[in-house]
Amino acid sequence: MTSKQRAYLKSLAMKLDPILQLGKSGVTPENTASIDEALAARELIKISVLQNCMEDPRSMAELLAERTHSQVVQVIGKKIVLYREGKKDKKKIILP
Repeated sequence: MTSKQRAYLKSLAMKLDPILQLGKSGVTPENTASIDEALAARELIKISVLQNCMEDPRSMAELLAERTHSQVVQVIGKKIVLYREGKKDKKKIILP
């Protein structure tokens, strides 16, 4: 992913609300499955990490990206933004 594409995705993510919250249990198989489904439906998602979670948001983002075959767009504070390109016939986001 180029820096221009990443900047475009960041601008789209600013308007998004977090669709999932990760708590003190961290990354579980159930969380991973729901994130995978959300990426299939939306391509770009924002995740909120709650205050009671002791894990590092950056490492959680990389683990989730690896498990869901997606890319980490950004991690700011306790917010994670992930992107996975949709299938060719169902693309919602066209990257520059």
